[in-house]
Amino acid sequence: MTIKKSWLFGSVFAFSVAASPVMATVSANEAARLGNELTPFGSLKAGNEAGTIPAWTGGLTEVPAGYKGSGQHHINPFPNDEALFTINARNAKQYDEFLSDGVKALLDTYPASFNVPVYQSRRTHAVPDLVARNTRENATNASVVGQGEGLDGAYGGYPFPILHGNNEEKAWQVIWNHLTRWRGISLTRRSSEVAVQQNGDYSLVTSQQEAFFNFYNPEGGEAELDNIIFYYLSFTQSPPRLAGGAILVHETLNQIVNPRNGWGYNAGQRRVRRAPNLGYDSPIAAADNLRTADDTDIFNGALDRYNWQYEGLREMYIPYNNYEIGKKGLPYSEILGVSHVNPDLTRWELHRVHVVEATLKDDERHIYGKRRFYVDADSWNTVLLDQYDGRGELWRVSLGILKNYYELPGVWTAMEVFHDLQARRYHVQGLDSEEPQTRVFTDEVPNKRYFSPASLRRRSVR
Repeated sequence: MTIKKSWLFGSVFAFSVAASPVMATVSANEAARLGNELTPFGSLKAGNEAGTIPAWTGGLTEVPAGYKGSGQHHINPFPNDEALFTINARNAKQYDEFLSDGVKALLDTYPASFNVPVYQSRRTHAVPDLVARNTRENATNASVVGQGEGLDGAYGGYPFPILHGNNEEKAWQVIWNHLTRWRGISLTRRSSEVAVQQNGDYSLVTSQQEAFFNFYNPEGGEAELDNIIFYYLSFTQSPPRLAGGAILVHETLNQIVNPRNGWGYNAGQRRVRRAPNLGYDSPIAAADNLRTADDTDIFNGALDRYNWQYEGLREMYIPYNNYEIGKKGLPYSEILGVSHVNPDLTRWELHRVHVVEATLKDDERHIYGKRRFYVDADSWNTVLLDQYDGRGELWRVSLGILKNYYELPGVWTAMEVFHDLQARRYHVQGLDSEEPQTRVFTDEVPNKRYFSPASLRRRSVR
């Protein structure tokens, strides 16, 4: 597989680049740190002084015995690991410096049931050699366009493995690393999402999802991006009242120049229509309004409604290497508790995270007045997100339940969990332990018409 590196940026950004300054890139000498004292993706190779975070030694790239290939539910590569200790409402003060405000709020809100089982930290993230090489090239070429609106000079790897500039610029870089992080090339998956009521009742919404990460297209380059990071297609299969509907998304690299393109197929009307409300705080019906459009994937979309500040690197307990919660055949009823997922099925570890705070601009509107991001320093996944209402009260807490997909290789979420502290309800995306398969990754590049609006109706009515 060869990814062509082209530094001639598509014409869609011509006006934005010409009208807005871009920040300086890092020097070749700085970039040479990647793969030496830094990992190929920019985190510190060394462990911490206390020895509670190990050194990175290459990540997890070997599949366990018995694993036959992509799509098979993952075999836990660490079956003999046991929890070192458990953080609960009674002892949380001892670990205060390592917990986000959102996790502390979950411990306070559900003192009798929510806890954080802490395991040995294992730095399992890894990327293919080609992604590592592209990341190193991006380090000396990539820049953020304007006030965080888009990217220039990046393709096929993390744009900003080495943060630089002022705190606002570093914040933009962290979020762009999250938005363009390595998640493979193409994938399909059948999974369910669910909104759990206060009494524990829930109804599954099951869909078939397909995605093509154009930013990592092995047959393309930056000049061929056409302002598209990825293509996403989802067909709803149940419940009957929603079955047959579909949504198609073209995720744009600069949503100010060209907002996200979305289309919906209504099975009852048998029509494909533009879906104009697929951004920012538009509520998601399948989530029973517990998730906004830009909550998906913990965070997605444009950065323009917030002021951004980088707050530094911290050591924190985050969900990591979670294999038990997605093991084949595990009933959803064992995963979904009344107020949160079953903590006995989760695994938390101490890792370094980048902390970024976003504050709503005075002249902008969004249901969240402030958001605080905790981004895994190795994989650049936003793993924890605290979201505040307009009064400054902590309102919603999002958790990315991470694991290593060793067939890629790379760390990504097994599922995402969204807590509403005020309503005392929660929503889960990515349930697939009852399905025959989990995510299926391939290197296939679809025909350009595959993710077109014209094909949406044809595929929906089959």
